[in-house]
Amino acid sequence: MALELRGLVVLGDEQETDRVWVLGDRLTLERPAQVDEVLEGVVLPGLVDVHCHIGLAAEGPVDRETARAQALADRDAGVLLVRDAGSPSDTAWVHEDEELPRLVRAGHHLARPKRYLRHYGRELAEPAELASAMAEEAERGDGWVKLVADWIDRDLGPEGDLRPLWTDEQLAAGIAAAHAAGARVTAHTFSTEAIDGLLAAGIDCLEHGTGLTAEQIEQVVARGIPVTPTLLQVAQFELFAAQGEAKFPLFASRMRRMHERRYEHVRDLFDAGVQLLVGTDAGGTIEHGTIAAECAELGRAGIPAREVVAAASWRTREYLGFESIAEGAPADLVVLAADPREELAALASPSAVVLRGRRVA
Repeated sequence: MALELRGLVVLGDEQETDRVWVLGDRLTLERPAQVDEVLEGVVLPGLVDVHCHIGLAAEGPVDRETARAQALADRDAGVLLVRDAGSPSDTAWVHEDEELPRLVRAGHHLARPKRYLRHYGRELAEPAELASAMAEEAERGDGWVKLVADWIDRDLGPEGDLRPLWTDEQLAAGIAAAHAAGARVTAHTFSTEAIDGLLAAGIDCLEHGTGLTAEQIEQVVARGIPVTPTLLQVAQFELFAAQGEAKFPLFASRMRRMHERRYEHVRDLFDAGVQLLVGTDAGGTIEHGTIAAECAELGRAGIPAREVVAAASWRTREYLGFESIAEGAPADLVVLAADPREELAALASPSAVVLRGRRVA
């Protein structure tokens, strides 16, 4: 059976055509002898959620049925590729379920006891174990390891604030171990203090990045390190501040400052030339299937719609090592009624989702 998609087909930056065809589970740019079905609209390579947690809810790990429902919500929103940025659940089974998005796993979040959200990560009682743990998670995952680089230090009482979890030496040994195992490393970081050690150790990607200073941004650009702003998550910083203010006033004050300047900060990243990735931080307290809302937040920050769509689709697919629309590429597409590069709101209502050559939503 051959499927024709016609209208406006976006191949990549400044690359368009008017038609593409699906044969089996692959794309072709040459018309087949027979076409059985036609879909019309604006056709994009499948969207990417590069910071997502399948298998995680607010209380911690979830059962397989719930994890599958999470993945289906992402798929129906047009997300056909997920980098799972840490999960306490074993989700390797997702690879075998052809109805679910393609998944790139980062294993467990690596943290320390009482220095992260309870039941979310793998807690290392001995920080010196970081290198061996990162090598183990590299073997378990799909080419990525997720590190929790900073969190509130509750042991400091009223002086408690965001603090690095690891020494520079531990970071260097851990990231080297992950690299030796063939994996890239991304790190959760809200603070400024954790950034220098991550950069010196050779971090590959930064999540949130709310504490980046102008000088650190220059280094991020020079080293070609992408940042996932997760603006839906940063929008909750005011809530986090209110919850922690009575016990941790310094932490609350910092979180409020980062919340207030979140849009300006992301625009600073973009203007400096940082590669921005699109990630919702779904799982935990954020619902799955919210990629359009995250893109809208980037638009509110002043990022041009064309740049947001590229970051939510073909550019990040390439960054993760996946093809977009090309001869023989996997047939993973989302069809929209209007061009989101002109109006981001179009992302919120896919008219069709094609995964592995089949229309699934």
